[in-house]
Amino acid sequence: MTVAKTIQIPTQPTDCIQLNLPPNLRLSLSHADFIELATANQDLRLERTAIGELIVNPPTGWETGNRNAKITYQLVKWVEELGGGGIAFDSSTGFSLPNGADRSPDASWVSQEKWDLLTDEQKQTFANVCPDLVVELRSSSDRLQPLQTKMQEYRDNGARLGWLIDIQNRKVEIYRPGRDVEVLDNPTTLSGEEVLPGFVLSLTGILSLFK
Repeated sequence: MTVAKTIQIPTQPTDCIQLNLPPNLRLSLSHADFIELATANQDLRLERTAIGELIVNPPTGWETGNRNAKITYQLVKWVEELGGGGIAFDSSTGFSLPNGADRSPDASWVSQEKWDLLTDEQKQTFANVCPDLVVELRSSSDRLQPLQTKMQEYRDNGARLGWLIDIQNRKVEIYRPGRDVEVLDNPTTLSGEEVLPGFVLSLTGILSLFK
């Protein structure tokens, strides 16, 4: 979703004015500046492209938030209750990808083997790793093409499996390294394949529309 950005500009020690930026105006930040900005604004979902462009994602609506919660719940249950292993993350988690971008997928999972290879420094704030599984959920106001580009970026940076869940068209695009994108029409489940052996994501209440 593309929205106008607001910057707080101090005028006095206790006062500030708001500067509203047009949606098509891009702000460029270094990785270090982005981390500082994200740390100071933890209630916002901020992302940064590989060339330093800042992306401000507004809070999700209740429908998208509920769907995100259902995806994360199933991942966490598989990891902790069913012995799947690895670490599951929700939409508030940021990752610094190898290409320099800082991204926050709607849900993600990192294998224990990959996580254990990271140093303590690499795990600070935005972990320096691309998740093995990334999930992006297209809300009613999201344009499809930017999300597809984002999924390709995850794949190019080391994601072994990616799901783009398109609520509007009731489709799921599956991204795998070295393969064409597979499109499923109105599936009821998604398999974790060899990346998450035994994991099956139920799409009940996720792909289906709320009534």
